Amino acid sequence: MHTPSHFLLLLTIFSLIKVAVSEEGICSMPPSIINSDSDSKPLYWKVTNPTLSPSHLQDLPGFTRSVYKRDHALITPESQVFSPLPEWTETLGAYLIAPAIGSNFVMYLAKMQGNSKSGLPPSDVERFIFVVQGAVTLANVSGISHELIVDSYAYLPPNFQHSLKCDASATLVVFERRYASLEKYVTEQIVSSTNKQPLLETPGEIFELRKLLPTSLPYDFNIHIMDFQPGEFLNVKEVHYNEHGLLLLEGQGIYRLGDSWYPVEAGDVIWMAPFVPQWYAALGKTRTRYLLYKDVNRDPL
Repeated sequence: MHTPSHFLLLLTIFSLIKVAVSEEGICSMPPSIINSDSDSKPLYWKVTNPTLSPSHLQDLPGFTRSVYKRDHALITPESQVFSPLPEWTETLGAYLIAPAIGSNFVMYLAKMQGNSKSGLPPSDVERFIFVVQGAVTLANVSGISHELIVDSYAYLPPNFQHSLKCDASATLVVFERRYASLEKYVTEQIVSSTNKQPLLETPGEIFELRKLLPTSLPYDFNIHIMDFQPGEFLNVKEVHYNEHGLLLLEGQGIYRLGDSWYPVEAGDVIWMAPFVPQWYAALGKTRTRYLLYKDVNRDPL
């Protein structure tokens, strides 16, 4: 026999799913976008052109889907605050996850304009960049340069001299953390793209997984790209010591964090503290793809 609390939980979940799949729901794209040819849109275009709110809430003062709690946060595009990035030129950044929230890493968006240039991270801090719009040129002190376009990325070891330059405009998602060094191990610069990484086995799961960094011991974090087709979901309801920073690149669905259930869509950012219960289901009419930070290869002590 169901108790009133069980009935209330089921009713809440059902209501959230109805909102997520309805035409006017929080996660829905306008009908003109849903019916358009998705192949005509640039990859990850929804990250830089988000649906800020459904039409019936656009004029509601103070409305936001953003949430901050002790063990997780949802940071949605309408509440992201951009300001000049320290040591960067002609660039605006929005810090989305930082130690003030309880994390051991920083995650931010960097919007580079014409003739812009990056600064360096602090001493002993490693950096990972992923291009979601436009193109940038990565150069190091040896004079070697790489053009990074959408879906390209680079890992820069701690204290590695480098610069990013942009002639037009570009949007990057950047992760930085103080490197947890191990004796006799060093990391190396990596430049690649998602489509160059193989699909990995995911026993017991149906989503597609790519890892963008080596899984070897020198690297103290990794970045995963996870793809879900509509209706697919995580089988494991995860609870673990690793923390996450997540950017939804494509699609929409329902994310469970602790005891809360959130409709989410492309452009949303999520922070997950260690041991927070987490689960995802993809909804809508297109695949979900998200980029996920995860700390690895270090003893929790």
